[in-house]
Amino acid sequence: MGNELYFDNSATTRISEEALKTYLSVSREQYGNPSSLHGMGKDAEKVLSDARKTIAKTVGDTAGGTVLFTSGGTEANNLALFGRAHAKPRFKGKTILTTAGEHASVKMPLAELGKEGFRIVEIPTVGGRLDPDAIAKYATPDVILASVMLVNNETGALYDVPAVAAALRRNCPDAILHVDATQAYLKVPFSVKSLDCGLLTLSSHKIEGPKGTGALWVDPGVIKNRGLSPLLFGGGQESGLRSGTEDPASAAAFAKAAAIGFSALSERIARLTELRERLLAALSGDPRLSTLRVNQPPVFAPHIVSVTLPKIKSETMLHALSARGVFVSSGSACSSHGKHGTSALSAFGLSDADADATIRISFSHRNTVEQVDLLCEALAEEVGRLARFK
Repeated sequence: MGNELYFDNSATTRISEEALKTYLSVSREQYGNPSSLHGMGKDAEKVLSDARKTIAKTVGDTAGGTVLFTSGGTEANNLALFGRAHAKPRFKGKTILTTAGEHASVKMPLAELGKEGFRIVEIPTVGGRLDPDAIAKYATPDVILASVMLVNNETGALYDVPAVAAALRRNCPDAILHVDATQAYLKVPFSVKSLDCGLLTLSSHKIEGPKGTGALWVDPGVIKNRGLSPLLFGGGQESGLRSGTEDPASAAAFAKAAAIGFSALSERIARLTELRERLLAALSGDPRLSTLRVNQPPVFAPHIVSVTLPKIKSETMLHALSARGVFVSSGSACSSHGKHGTSALSAFGLSDADADATIRISFSHRNTVEQVDLLCEALAEEVGRLARFK
């Protein structure tokens, strides 16, 4: 690494040295196929088993749930949504609840399920808050699934997921709750018990693990009742729900990053909070930045700050900062090349023009206050320069 200032950690993080060493070690030493019956296969299978136990511990699983390793958060979300919708023939045409600002890996699969005849209902998220009246209104007995992110990937809003779970418990006997915790994992404290969920999505590369791996945690009751069907068919790996030869090295590296992050969770949250407060103080105290507006939800995760620029397109600012070695984002990296990049911002209540002028700054525990100061100085200079240019 050089002297770049990287503030796009919600898009991805640099793999940690510990996770990388774990990946290389397993790749070289336990490289057998976990499905093989010989000794090397058994060694590889144990690596997977240990990784599952570690991931389960970090999400507070005490009920014996199943951790299914996937190719990432997108596949985990797709497995949760299609797998639940297609689990029972009687589910066809039933209602699926979600929020208005979900990630594209939830939004797009639900659009496809809508084409199949499922009724997709969105809970409004204006101002970064789940509408409690809408939750009560839409939690009807025909709901089979609710898919709600815990932390919004563009605004940092921390949603009241337990309120959704409670409404489902009261009114929807067939419903289970899927939580996309991709942006919340090891950034805010939670457990599968506190969320009262049946399905939970996690991603490795958001927590300093390798790219191309993720997990779907599944409640034991969902497995017992055959409430989830596979997307991939073949050798029956991952409890028959995700066929394909597993990658023990990636799973072990994911688990290593998760274990380290879990043990340091309090310290990391404190650092992220310090960085956030430093940024907000600069945005409110520097006259050169007075025209910027922070889109702050009432309850938020500490690592994401959404900022609307003064009539400067976010893409223009991104290129200007990038030329200086400063890296931020205009929203979800998974949708920045498509047409869905502003959906969460629109759901928050921003106009199309403001959404197109909004950047996302996302911290890592490895960032420093000095780096935040340099970011703010670069931002102030570029706002002034681009305003004059305009």
